[in-house]
Amino acid sequence: MPIPDYQTLMLPVLKISEDGNTHKFRDSIEILADEFSLTDEERRELLPSGSQAVFDNRVGWARSYLKQAGLLDSPKRGFFQITPRGKELLGSGISRIDNSVLEQFEEFQDFKNRKKKKDDTQSTDTIETTIDSDQTPEDQIASAYRTIKSGIQKEILENIMNSSPAFFERLVIDLIVRMGYGGSRSDAGRAIGKSGDGGIDGIINEDKLGLDVIYLQAKRWEGSVGRPEIQKFAGALQGQRARKGIFITTSSFSSQALEYVSMIDSKIILMDGERLSSLMFEHSVGVSTSGIYELKKIDSDYFEEN
Repeated sequence: MPIPDYQTLMLPVLKISEDGNTHKFRDSIEILADEFSLTDEERRELLPSGSQAVFDNRVGWARSYLKQAGLLDSPKRGFFQITPRGKELLGSGISRIDNSVLEQFEEFQDFKNRKKKKDDTQSTDTIETTIDSDQTPEDQIASAYRTIKSGIQKEILENIMNSSPAFFERLVIDLIVRMGYGGSRSDAGRAIGKSGDGGIDGIINEDKLGLDVIYLQAKRWEGSVGRPEIQKFAGALQGQRARKGIFITTSSFSSQALEYVSMIDSKIILMDGERLSSLMFEHSVGVSTSGIYELKKIDSDYFEEN
């Protein structure tokens, strides 16, 4: 099942504490992951920042909102406990807790409508929209990030298709070097196009010491790249007694091409347009940073008194 949103998690978080004991936040995450039958992949899914697991973040926001409504308390760092108000709400037999339920409590209304300082660029209206959303603030940032990335990736491919084949080959080398392969940029640049083999566009070092080499084929392509093209590249690798190759295209690969590389002895990586543009975005090739927004969190250790 998909990872539940933070409002869906509110009631399960509160129920964990209904025994009145203090509960460790980290333990509650594992309990809820089992309760919602999350897969290992879903448990490992990270926010775009890579700083925290998506599920952990949503459980944290559910707990935070319950605390703002006075349903939970934190007797010590990393632990939570139900309050008399929380027990009363559970005793009512409620089947779901979300922001609309929390709004009955004055403390949550104060939290929701809290005024920002005049020098803060975020308005109260923006804050209310954030709290009313089914998404946590980090989820909203992640969604916006994915939208921006998708649009930029599309523009990357459009620009590549409007460039010359020689420029595309240089772009591929820039990316491979930025990813940590090929030795220096000058070494990698000299390698491109030197093979002369019909199925190979370039040769680069796999590492800075040149302990192994990788053969490249870079083609702008419209439509799906089929098995014959990959077989041609594999044959060229065999002719060079090469073991590793990367076939890079601006389009996609057919299912037959993907199946073929899984059966042969040579290690051939197929990089389609989506992966190419994603890696260019990730490694800042052909894109530049327009702004940086730092996400802050409370440093609990700072507030610990000896």
